[in-house]
Amino acid sequence: MIVMSEKPSGSGESTLTVVLALLVNLAIAITKAIAGVLTGSAAILSEAAHSVADTFTEALLLTALRRSDRPADRRHPFGYGKERYFWSLLAAVSIFASGAMFAFYEGFRTVFGEPEEQTRPLVGYVVLGLAFVLESVSWTQAFRQVRSEAATHGHGFWDFLRMSDDPTVKTVFLEDSAALIGLVLAFSGLGLHQLTGSSLWDGLASLAIGLLLALVAYVLARTNRGLLIGRQADPVMVKAIWRRLSEVPEVDAVVDVLTMLIGTDRVLLCARLDFTDSLTAFELENACVRISAELRAEFPDLDEIFLEPVPRTDPDLRRRVLDRYGF
Repeated sequence: MIVMSEKPSGSGESTLTVVLALLVNLAIAITKAIAGVLTGSAAILSEAAHSVADTFTEALLLTALRRSDRPADRRHPFGYGKERYFWSLLAAVSIFASGAMFAFYEGFRTVFGEPEEQTRPLVGYVVLGLAFVLESVSWTQAFRQVRSEAATHGHGFWDFLRMSDDPTVKTVFLEDSAALIGLVLAFSGLGLHQLTGSSLWDGLASLAIGLLLALVAYVLARTNRGLLIGRQADPVMVKAIWRRLSEVPEVDAVVDVLTMLIGTDRVLLCARLDFTDSLTAFELENACVRISAELRAEFPDLDEIFLEPVPRTDPDLRRRVLDRYGF
């Protein structure tokens, strides 16, 4: 059994992305709140709540980045990498609880309540336009990071976004994308209210913003739930490890390869191998040391490596493997 020492996660660019998003959302939240009060627009008030939720989200993501990079200790021998998933899950809850719920409230109040008079719509247009520019800056940073990391890992943009083990940049990208769409919805609601004189459109825009935020919160919560439970590493990487182990001269057969994400860019590997029967105990130990070193050199994301010599004919082990993979 070989245990590899942990390596710190590179979170510098993720921190920049989150800090930029926090500052942008804080400024936007204040201006939207003022514009919402001045115009009486439910959609703009919903967008203000959206930005407040995003600001809380970024604060939670900064906490995730700081706490997940702590080194392993006696109580947590595999480190604190999964803290990033926990705080990111709370961020998803924040988006729904403080953003979507307020937007739904404002939407239903406006649609089913007394008609409301629109005042100073020009203020709303200016604030929404300024917010769109600022959100675009934050969105561009998140987009660049996702595109860069996707290219580094050899994946397409959307495939990487779906499979990424860094929930912080994914959260920022999705919430900024939702913010830009929400601004368009708020602008449409404000404009239709002004053209028709009916606040119904303003309320419908607020409800649409609420649905948008609820969808983003669901996607992020589902992603982090999978990571917290213990998701397998990138299947491409798992297949490459299996193939690499099959080529080792001392290995007769690869019985099983188990992986789990224990943090961003940190993978735990347990490989069950049927070694050549002619190996002595000394040769087996040296082979394990060499194999572990070769794996770590070829796959830098491997943080902990366990190699377990097992006979391929063991019936209980075979049954467990068959049950897991279905073949």
